[in-house]
Amino acid sequence: MWTTEKNSLYKKFEFKNFSEAFAFMTRVAFEAEKMDHHPLWTNVYNKVEIWLSTHDAGDTVTDKDHKLSVRIDKIQSA
Repeated sequence: MWTTEKNSLYKKFEFKNFSEAFAFMTRVAFEAEKMDHHPLWTNVYNKVEIWLSTHDAGDTVTDKDHKLSVRIDKIQSA
């Protein structure tokens, strides 16, 4: 579940290993690029944390962030 944290949508994902985490990030990167909307994220081994906010709107959560979060959830569940 995405939560609101520091004017961002936030979610932590956990995978079996680094390869699965990196593959997830790659799929998210392609989707984000299509939307021209790029997340702030970190990856350590099998964990990926993502923060979404719209920089052009003053680093606040917008509809663009919600749309990307839905796409990210679909990627994770695929």
